[in-house]
Amino acid sequence: TVTQKDLMVLPNPPRFLREGDNIIISTKIANLTDESITGKAALQLFDAISETAVDQAFSNKDAIKDFEIDANGNTQVSWQLLIPDTTQALQYRIVAKCEDISDGEQNVLPVLSNRMLVTETLPMWVGSDQTKSFNLKKLRESQSETLNHHNLTLEVTSNPAWYAVQALPYLMEYPHECSEQIFARLYANVLATHLANSNPKIRNVFDAWKNSGALISNLEKNPELKSLLIQETPWLRDAQSEAEQKKRIGLLFDLNKMRSETQSSLRKLKRQQYPSGAWPWFDGGPESRYITQHIIAGMGHLKQLGIEVDGSEEMIKSALNYLDRYFIRAYEEITKYNKDVNLEKDHLNYIQLHYLYMRSFYPEFSASKEVLEIQNYYLGQIDKYWLDRNLYSKGLMALASFRNERNDTATKIIKSLKEFSMESEELGMYWKENTSSWFWYQAPIETQALMIELFTEMGEDSATIDKLKVWLLKNKQTNSWSTTKSTTAAVYALMQRGSDWLSVTDAVEVMVGQEQVDPKSIDGVDIEAGTGYFKTSWKGTEITSDKGEVTLTKTGDGIAWAGLYWQYFEDLDKITSAETPLKLKKKLFLKKNTDLGESLTEIVEGTAIEIGDLVRVRIELRVDRPMEFVHMKDMRASGFEPINVLSSYKWQDGLGYYESTKDASTNFFIDRLPKGVYVFEYDLRANNAGDFSNGITSIQSMYAPEFSSHSEGIRVKIK
Repeated sequence: TVTQKDLMVLPNPPRFLREGDNIIISTKIANLTDESITGKAALQLFDAISETAVDQAFSNKDAIKDFEIDANGNTQVSWQLLIPDTTQALQYRIVAKCEDISDGEQNVLPVLSNRMLVTETLPMWVGSDQTKSFNLKKLRESQSETLNHHNLTLEVTSNPAWYAVQALPYLMEYPHECSEQIFARLYANVLATHLANSNPKIRNVFDAWKNSGALISNLEKNPELKSLLIQETPWLRDAQSEAEQKKRIGLLFDLNKMRSETQSSLRKLKRQQYPSGAWPWFDGGPESRYITQHIIAGMGHLKQLGIEVDGSEEMIKSALNYLDRYFIRAYEEITKYNKDVNLEKDHLNYIQLHYLYMRSFYPEFSASKEVLEIQNYYLGQIDKYWLDRNLYSKGLMALASFRNERNDTATKIIKSLKEFSMESEELGMYWKENTSSWFWYQAPIETQALMIELFTEMGEDSATIDKLKVWLLKNKQTNSWSTTKSTTAAVYALMQRGSDWLSVTDAVEVMVGQEQVDPKSIDGVDIEAGTGYFKTSWKGTEITSDKGEVTLTKTGDGIAWAGLYWQYFEDLDKITSAETPLKLKKKLFLKKNTDLGESLTEIVEGTAIEIGDLVRVRIELRVDRPMEFVHMKDMRASGFEPINVLSSYKWQDGLGYYESTKDASTNFFIDRLPKGVYVFEYDLRANNAGDFSNGITSIQSMYAPEFSSHSEGIRVKIK
């Protein structure tokens, strides 16, 4: 059967809109009757979040158009729009009417920003019967004329494990499908289920949030739109009211939903595991020993917290068999090319140390005699050579030694760590050498989290561990740390000794600028006050420079923790990025098929592109050193439509990468990037007329995002 109406509206919208673009939205109107008809077509525009009319803001002046169609014919009607920076999601409605028949279509388009969101963080803590003042200098001294305030958030708690709870939705909703992030979703859902079941007080908070009565916005009802907006405009979620944010978290922490999400993530993780027991970074890619060790160590973290993941035993056993084999193989390679090599010399390396740490979570899965002998060899190496290693390695070595009952070495390492640590009122306890670099073993958040794990396990006092947590919270960005990998590590660290949820200390008096913040006067905070946690925020114009000063007064015993997060928009060219060894060059070419074959003409200012034309995107990437786990994201104009919409693993010029096409960008995930020059190409088709920003191409280390680079922006005109 064919479902059709006598009059049909068939719009041709883009997948998204971008601020500052000038676009022509068109629709085909089909007449399926045997008579010619005349009528009117109207384009109506609404803010998808507030549902208010925004025709004026989008310069939709000539909203109603006349049309005339012959019998069994069709026609095209178009509207020109100028995209403002005031709306974050647009609902359009196209309605065509003639005498007694009509048709219409309605949908939602995300509006993406041409600016970048920056987050500044101020962690605060105050001890028993103390008053302390804190300053967020950048907010107090901000002079930029192009800066737009977005959000200022204040969190106060007597238990820093609440920060871990607030970070779980970030892990639950992260959009990519690599093995590490599927595991992060499993980790977050399992942990949230455990929290909700283990303590009625927390369960009450989640239930209260879920039943808060606030309507879930249209954004939440549209998963595809939500996914795109989380990727391209994550700050849109912050613009929701506190009540709506809490309801969303409450719904994410619904026990039935978490059970279903846990099963779904576990199924995906099992499906992505190769028969060898290993996981790739992205499906179809090569086996990754590090990613496999990371996932199995993460399962070990859950085990340490007393959480069993039903149905995971065979998966873990298979992965351990694979890792045991590679542990032996890596040891055999020491003598593979030189039989006379001196085994007494230093042969420790990062991946073998990480294996010892990971394997120490699983004494119940007995290792072979050969594995045990090699483990003892490396533990002996640790006894001799631990002093020459970096901070992260020392943490791995101390934990591996301690769990294998080599307490003398573990004690020496922790003593040395204390001697080289630094302390300050603002930053807590930290290490000067804990800085970022390109590789997985040079990650500051993961390193600090490992230190918290080590100091907790070896029975250090609470005061030291609280100081270590201060530095970790200093590096938090509103609701997460910089990556999924660092967020799972930080969540685990904060959950260490973070289970005593009932030890709520007396209330804290908070002054933000000249404003006294009273949690009892904030909507829906009563029940949280019983857990010693509350959160509030100020939007756009409510943010003034004096709010960069916060005073906390604590009466009674215990520590109170607080965080102030300031988010603002700044033009891309005003944001300074780190000097990096990555260089990107992006060009667009008009592709024509001629008698002599394919012809490419570079698109420069004034090049005429017409609807239907094919455009070749060419990205040249130069890298002056080897790197790993790199994400390159190429934004595109809303007037272009991708030709290749299937995501898959590809090999080209000796480089393996996962290419993933999304609505607003094409993403390339490269697990190993050797030094050299690489060229990536793919085709687009011109789909909508207008004047568009084509965005930029950006590249960053997935797990050290402060190392990044981007191309210059390009504008394109389609006629």
